Amino acid sequence: MSRPVFAELIGQEAAISALERALSASPENSGQEMTHAWLFTGPPGSGRSNIAKAFAAALICKEGGCGDCSDCSTALAGSHPDIELVDVKGLSIKVDEIREIVMRSSWGASISKWRVVVIEDCDRMTEAAANALLKALEEPGASTIWLLCAPTLHDVLPTIRSRCRHINLKTPTKSEIADYLINTLKADPKGARLAAEVSQGHIGKAKRFLKEDETKSSRSRVFKLLFSVKSESDAISAASDLLSLAQERVEHRFASRIESESEELKSLMQSGSRGMVSGGAKALKDLERDQKARTNRALKDEIDGFLLDYTTFFRDCLAEDGPLINSDFTKEISAMASGVAKERLNELISKLNEVRELLMTSASQTLLLESLFTQYARLNRGH
Repeated sequence: MSRPVFAELIGQEAAISALERALSASPENSGQEMTHAWLFTGPPGSGRSNIAKAFAAALICKEGGCGDCSDCSTALAGSHPDIELVDVKGLSIKVDEIREIVMRSSWGASISKWRVVVIEDCDRMTEAAANALLKALEEPGASTIWLLCAPTLHDVLPTIRSRCRHINLKTPTKSEIADYLINTLKADPKGARLAAEVSQGHIGKAKRFLKEDETKSSRSRVFKLLFSVKSESDAISAASDLLSLAQERVEHRFASRIESESEELKSLMQSGSRGMVSGGAKALKDLERDQKARTNRALKDEIDGFLLDYTTFFRDCLAEDGPLINSDFTKEISAMASGVAKERLNELISKLNEVRELLMTSASQTLLLESLFTQYARLNRGH
């Protein structure tokens, strides 16, 4: 049985076993199982950052990951003095940020056996930042453990991944997610199965769908927009409304955080009656730039999530007698499956994939969505 700190990780038995062996290794044999750098990879929703944080908690916990003590609680919350969590505030992790982290890592642990640094999106490091980290990995501190997270091995420089022990995570199955929601969160079985289906293996999305009315409402609005498109003019309106919905959701998630970050920085930069200290204006400008980059990235991710939902819907329309992902739209799926040729549905899925790829570039989000909904309107009219 795994340690309590790993209890929230779904379908990752092989990965947890490897970490358990490292945690249990005797001091004289620890080099065979424990290492100073780990790289966690896996698809979105597999729990890369969650398993890294849980491992960090187990490393600094005096009981090895009990899940209840103050060390575990503060570690998982990101406030333990011997654990540093690095997330991406802008589009990338820059060299100055990594240099600061490397410098702090050299201080060693304050109240624990280890000092642990978790870099959640190490694939977003610039080349200069990656090289700065590489130097630290080549000359590791005696008590510092580096935990890196990335989607795949290929997203990480070969020189860095060669110095890390690799742990690959898999996408949890729908049955594993549903069982977790039913057994751990005491969810209604029907609701748990729907949440597992629509989340597409993303445990965080499944939990949000189950617990947050706003998430269910958003899903309903996303599909209502799709079903409302009958003409080119409808397509233009739907594109605008979908973009507005994505912006609303991003603002809901980040508005309070942005305000608190700005107020905290302004407070730090104040110099009594003389106003801001030297460099204060530049620091605020840099913060605003990073906040804008972060929200822009979140907006693209939000839209991409909507388009993924549409993709699963049209794949449901192509399914003969297989289980449906979007079982809450059985009537709409049946109508489209019987009224639209499979060839046209495949063309629309290809269009969705194309738009999702272009969405991550500087292409106009409005024009991309308009082109998608216009093609759907023509499909609906049988053109």
